[in-house]
Amino acid sequence: MDFLQALGVNEKNFGSSTGVEWGATTDQGEIQSISPVTGKLIGSVYLASESDYDHVIKKAEEAFLVWRQVPGPKRGEIVRQLGGKLREFKEPLGHLVSFEMGKSLQEGLGEVQEMIDICDFAVGQSRQMYGFTMHSERPEHRMYDQYHPLGIVTTVSAFNFPVAVWSWNAMIAAVCGNVNLWKPSSKVPLTAIACQNIIHDVLKSNNLPEGVFSLIIGRGSSIGEKMLHDKRIPMISITGSTRVGQHAAKIIAGRFGKAILELGGNNAIILTENANLKVAIPAIVFGAVGTAGQRCTSTRRLIIHESIYKKVKTALLKAYSGLKIGSPMDEKNHVGPLIDQDAAQMFVDAITAVEKQGGKLLCGGEILSGKEYESGCYVKPAIAEVENHYDIVQEETFAPLLYLIKYSGDVSDAVAIHNDVVQGLSSAIFTDNMQEAEFFLSHRGSDCGIANVNIGTSGAEIGGAFGGEKETGGGRESGSDAWKAYMRRQTNTINYGKELPLAQGIKFDI
Repeated sequence: MDFLQALGVNEKNFGSSTGVEWGATTDQGEIQSISPVTGKLIGSVYLASESDYDHVIKKAEEAFLVWRQVPGPKRGEIVRQLGGKLREFKEPLGHLVSFEMGKSLQEGLGEVQEMIDICDFAVGQSRQMYGFTMHSERPEHRMYDQYHPLGIVTTVSAFNFPVAVWSWNAMIAAVCGNVNLWKPSSKVPLTAIACQNIIHDVLKSNNLPEGVFSLIIGRGSSIGEKMLHDKRIPMISITGSTRVGQHAAKIIAGRFGKAILELGGNNAIILTENANLKVAIPAIVFGAVGTAGQRCTSTRRLIIHESIYKKVKTALLKAYSGLKIGSPMDEKNHVGPLIDQDAAQMFVDAITAVEKQGGKLLCGGEILSGKEYESGCYVKPAIAEVENHYDIVQEETFAPLLYLIKYSGDVSDAVAIHNDVVQGLSSAIFTDNMQEAEFFLSHRGSDCGIANVNIGTSGAEIGGAFGGEKETGGGRESGSDAWKAYMRRQTNTINYGKELPLAQGIKFDI
């Protein structure tokens, strides 16, 4: 395939890189990347060894001593060049994202555009890493705070956004003066290798040391665990399941490291009786079936006022009946495959659980067969009527399964249902009533990290901090002041006088 050749992705690839040089280990086994689009092998990767890991970490430590001395705006210039390279390779990288992960080609290209946008954002941020000055209670003293880089920042990314989430972390962390180590999902390793190849030319042309942007692809049971325990890594950003995040958080906290956790979502949209359904229905459908329901922010629950329930249900069933399911490389299709056959089976199992617990399946729910669907990863998006307290509804099913939940009363009743899950990532309300909208955004409203009015739960922009509350982990990445998470804060006091007055008026005479 032309896009693999353009990106320097081979039939067999190595699993570690310092950004300048690749490792050469071949004795740790290899993982195969199977496209969910076709069910065919794309390529494979030789897994990195623990000695590869130690080599990458050593080079990263050495690189940090150099990189932290580069002025912030100069670091921003390197990131600007990386953004330029991503523009150059947007088409082939977008095709690879789509083909290896299974999302639509539009979404694959959009994900690379998101990388380009975060580079642009980080360039601006490189000139705006501000501190504050405070008035000292002591005469002839000046007090201020400032931020310093941490060191090695590691990103553990998930399959559903194989490149964008890495860029959110890596580009912001880089302009802050940190070096980066990336451990991608083993389900989509080739996109990470492609990114490392794109990075290589920028690092070489600027004579930067090995280790500013590194990559490690290895077993979670060995490399992953070693990374969690490694005191040489002050921060790890992890995108994954709540179970994975709980395990990692305990280990990282035990060594007093820092963690950014982006974990599960169980996102809901509230439709009040004042909702504009012309706007709402397309947002609901895209939120529920976009990326085949495999976004952290995908719409899982739809909480509908009883007065419009029947109308909404009819409109959704009509919309779902017109969905085109097939290869994501064909832009006429709305829904592509799930990441693998295990994910497809999980989808079917969730629907079985819905029916056992008292829910009613309204449409979809099966794994599709036939020549076009021979990978076994294509499913028919499902809608089910449920009650919020069902065990299965309380969980996150990473697939196109939308739950319809009826409510009566006012918006406070809908919010009570909305908040009655353990996850707290993204949320939305559709209403043309200002009081309902403001209630939803108030401290009595949504308990999620993201709360939207008259737009869906998915499709966050990079300018805002991304992340959630409760068992979603509390992490924040990307925009706003999320850059501060990648730095250590320091308060400084300078005495420019000739005396030594003490705070709080304490006297100490010697």
